[in-house]
Order: sequence, then structure tokens, then C-alpha cells
Amino acid sequence: MKVLLVEDDARIAEDVRGALEGAGYVVDLAQDGEQAWFQGDVEEYDAVVLDLGLPQMDGIAVLKRWRENGNTVPVLVLTARGSWGERVAGIDAGADDYLPKPFQMPELLARLRAIVRRSVGKASSVISIGAVTLDTRKMAVEVDGKDANLTAQEYRLLAYMMHHTGRVVPASELIEHLYSGDADRAENSIEVLIGRVRRKLDVKLINTKRGFGYFVDGDQA
Repeated sequence: MKVLLVEDDARIAEDVRGALEGAGYVVDLAQDGEQAWFQGDVEEYDAVVLDLGLPQMDGIAVLKRWRENGNTVPVLVLTARGSWGERVAGIDAGADDYLPKPFQMPELLARLRAIVRRSVGKASSVISIGAVTLDTRKMAVEVDGKDANLTAQEYRLLAYMMHHTGRVVPASELIEHLYSGDADRAENSIEVLIGRVRRKLDVKLINTKRGFGYFVDGDQA
């Protein structure tokens, strides 16, 4: 899962980025509204953590522009603006949730997990398909109750696939959501990653639709 963090306060950005990466997310950082709008417009993200008080373009303006252009990415507004009027403005602009500063990092992570789940129609932080169980709170994967021992990148791939059960996911989409903006991106790296996950799970879960991509059959749930 890839998140765009939009925060101009360097200390807060560093703390939140560290927490997000520690929770298994790939994180891109934008430090002003113009940069945020551009990155959110040209890159694919699973969620955005968006500060409102930004230089060059206010966070509300960024969010409104994304929504007007049809960008439906889940957005968690994170800001020092705590009045109810500004909260209403954020929600009306298209935010999915609102967390005022100061905040506790576990709550930010919980709210982020929730808006990502809602965006793909998942009700629980634990997703079970066949013998495989993925717990997004613990960042843990079990097969028949035993730890699958996935690496961080293997976990990210499986989490993305299990959040998008029932549809074919192209390799290009996996690249967009598993690597940061400046990472070396190659489709053969996805093939290698898929192979490693399949071997570790040792159950039929990730299928290939040749020429189109990969899919997890939700009917196994």
C-alpha cells in the first residue's frame, strides 16, 4: 500500500513518515500544496494524509481540485485547525476522515487503515481467504494458523492483492502501489515477488491471468 503524506512541518513529517513506514506503507512526501496536487494527480495512491495549512496552495483547495478531477483516493485530513467549522469544510471538500493535531500515532494508523478498508469494501482489519489470514494491525500473515514469515515487501504485495480480491490487478498497478516515486520499477521484479509469496504461502491464492495480471479469488473466503 502506498500513501502520499502532505505535511510542511519537517518534524511532524519525519515522525508520521516513520510511523507509516513502520506500519508497512510505502510513503511519498509532499511539503507544499502545489507539489501535493501534482503528485496526487499523476501518481496512484491507496490513501493520502493531508495537512490543511500548506504553503502555495491550501489543503482544502488541493482536495477540492482532486475531487473535481475525479480523483477518489481516500483522504485523512490531519491539521492543527480544530474548529468544527473547519472540520465540516474538510469533510465537505471530500475528506474521508479528520484528525486534529495533536494526535496519537496509533489513532492515525487506525483511522488510515479504516479509510483504506472502506475504499475497497472491507469491514475488518483481518482478511481471511481460504487458509490465508492477513492482519493489517499486526502486519502478520498466517497460513493455517502458522506464520508465513513474509518480508515487508512480500507483505505489501499480498496485502494489496487481498484488499482487491475478485479483480485482475495488472503488474503495472502493483508497481505503482508497491514502490515509491523514485524507486527503480520493473515488471520482472513483480514476477519475482509473486513467485516468492506463492512459495512461502504454499497454497493456491494468487492466480495469473496471462497477458492481464494477477488476481485473488474472493470466493475462497
